[in-house]
Amino acid sequence: MTPDEFRTHGYQLIDWITDYLEHVETQRVSADVQPGDVRALLPEHPPRETEPFDAVLADLDRIVVPGLTHWQHPSFFAYYPANASGPAILGDLLSSGLGVQGMLWATSPACTELETVVVDWFAELLGLPAHFRTDGAGGGVIQDSASSASLLAILAALHRSSDGAITERGLTGRHILYVSTETHSSLAKGARIAGIGAENVRAVGVDPKTLAMDPAELDSAIAEDVAAGAVPVLVCATVGTTSTAAVDPVRAIGEVCRRHGVWLHVDAAYAGVAAVCPELRWLNDGVAEYADSYATNPHKWLLTNFDCTVMWVADRNPLVGALAVHPEYLRNAATSSGSVVDYRDWQVSLGRRFRALKLWAVLRWYGAVGLRSHIHAGLAQAAELASWVAADPDFELHEPRTLGLVCFRPRWPSLPPAEADAATLRLMESLNASGDLYLTHTKVGGRVVLRMALGGTRTEARHVRAAWDTIRSGMTSAL
Repeated sequence: MTPDEFRTHGYQLIDWITDYLEHVETQRVSADVQPGDVRALLPEHPPRETEPFDAVLADLDRIVVPGLTHWQHPSFFAYYPANASGPAILGDLLSSGLGVQGMLWATSPACTELETVVVDWFAELLGLPAHFRTDGAGGGVIQDSASSASLLAILAALHRSSDGAITERGLTGRHILYVSTETHSSLAKGARIAGIGAENVRAVGVDPKTLAMDPAELDSAIAEDVAAGAVPVLVCATVGTTSTAAVDPVRAIGEVCRRHGVWLHVDAAYAGVAAVCPELRWLNDGVAEYADSYATNPHKWLLTNFDCTVMWVADRNPLVGALAVHPEYLRNAATSSGSVVDYRDWQVSLGRRFRALKLWAVLRWYGAVGLRSHIHAGLAQAAELASWVAADPDFELHEPRTLGLVCFRPRWPSLPPAEADAATLRLMESLNASGDLYLTHTKVGGRVVLRMALGGTRTEARHVRAAWDTIRSGMTSAL
């Protein structure tokens, strides 16, 4: 592709993306396809000769778009937001265009140093402690996802718990991770990858009302495991659980961790970014004093397209100690001097993209004021939806409600619990099949509830109102 061809097709593609985002509301939210439908429309063999880029764009419209679930649709309320915005998309385009391999400071100094500044800026916006800054003992790094951040926290905690012996000789004996019954499944996966084993992930009970981890039960569990000769490695406290956005009591959990000398990782993947609003800094209570690592996802609620998780550590030495390997072909004067950050030692893979560009673009385009405005809009939409649910006798609101997530379930007065849950799932499937909106579900206290996550880039109050009217209409039809 010549420079002129790239320029021509690049303009075409920007126009295509602009039109897509401008008119995504006219699409069905979820794809109306069956397994194998998309594959059947694609050629069985790769092309032998060159094809024009116009043909690629044509197949995007004909094959790809009809087979998508449109996460940027204003009526996408499933899971948590996975926001994209203009500046973030352009930042990602810059990253692709520059083609930087940022594994070492020496391989692109600006890639590393811009990232250090951006994560420090972001820590300041969230009100995080000074020791998370990259010019201190700890520092921040952009990962692909919170799942990777959890795995890295486990590896760093294992390294620290053994004074580095595990890093060199591997695991010996039984090592335990502590989560709540509401913690994300990535911790169990991380335990498998790290060699701890899923059986050694201990699920601590939660308060039945708030669904937050019980610190007293955690304390007892750690003491019991120590008495049995096991090694407590890491506790994960969650700020905004996947199911209901519950917030664990980080301070109380941190006090337990400190008494037992256990690493505290705070998974704030969804909710952490809300702390850009000063009135929501209570989400960080206890983080400054007790957290060894902390992660949150700008790619969920903060207008930065996937993938972009920011992870901070209070002390970088256990993380780097667990991951640093120094083959001859990567040796260079800057690394040997000890005066630079080599982010390849802060992640599992060697190679890394210039992810900081998109977060840098978002922070500069929106500023603190614009970011707070976006969070406030999602909060207002959720509060209004919750008020409608609470006022409707045919529905039950799950409380306490946290931030931009609303959980609720229909009342099926004539059905026993199991049949009522099945009816709720049928209602959700019917709503999703309509293409007008997209919801997901979870279970609370053994009962199925529906989840509506607010905060999408293009979601307005009218979309929330329309979704609620559709849900009520579907409920009426089912009754």
